[in-house]
Amino acid sequence: MSRPVLNLLRVSRLPIFTQLHLEEALLRATTDNWLIINDGAFHPAIVIGISGRPQELVHCEEALQHGIQAIRRFTGGGTVVVDQDTVFSTLIMQGSSLPQVDCFPHPIMAWTEKLYRPAFAAAGCPDFTLRENDYVVGSGLKVGGNAQAITGRRWLHHTSFLWDYQREHMALLRQPAKAPKYRQGRQHGEFVTRLCDVLSPHRGRQALVQSIAASAAELGFELQERSLAEAAPALQHRPLLLGSKLLDLRSFAASAVEPNSNSSGR
Repeated sequence: MSRPVLNLLRVSRLPIFTQLHLEEALLRATTDNWLIINDGAFHPAIVIGISGRPQELVHCEEALQHGIQAIRRFTGGGTVVVDQDTVFSTLIMQGSSLPQVDCFPHPIMAWTEKLYRPAFAAAGCPDFTLRENDYVVGSGLKVGGNAQAITGRRWLHHTSFLWDYQREHMALLRQPAKAPKYRQGRQHGEFVTRLCDVLSPHRGRQALVQSIAASAAELGFELQERSLAEAAPALQHRPLLLGSKLLDLRSFAASAVEPNSNSSGR
């Protein structure tokens, strides 16, 4: 039997707003499988899930002072701060290519661990694992935030991996009302970690990017390298795009919830 084709798009410094539009277009307007790896966003942004309330999730006034773009994405999940030191990895899959994976959030999450765990091991981090809905290393330090979209037998799973981050930008996020159980009340600085601190120093960031692609091939896919120009025609189907939108935080600042903690959440 022939192996299912996985189109591999590798880009660098693609603006996250552009990436989100492209992802949704490929999800809704094509039937192809895609693995998109974007090595760093062009500029910092705060990205909020489709049902998130900015005034409850972001220190809006401070974010405005920093001049950081705010985006509501078309998928669920929590709020993340991204920048040039975030490594994005997105899977867009046709269910028939993975008949053993039910098109529901938990089976999809479980399958993604089979992709990323060997990739991280090859990049020098053998203790990478999935815990609840997060990717963690060591004793439970979060290194990646996830969100999904499922439409019929087609699904998208995207991740923002923290290669590094700026504390002043992370501090723009409020402590979330809901947190995974394994967090156990830990403050932000005790809950997340930088991949640049845990991966083998002689392997580096590019080793991780290359390992993710290699791991996909090991799972039985035939990888076909694609260019941004080859993926972009899907954007012509703009009526299919349901979400991601720029947010004006000024409209939320007045109704923002007063912070009860100096720590932030991701």
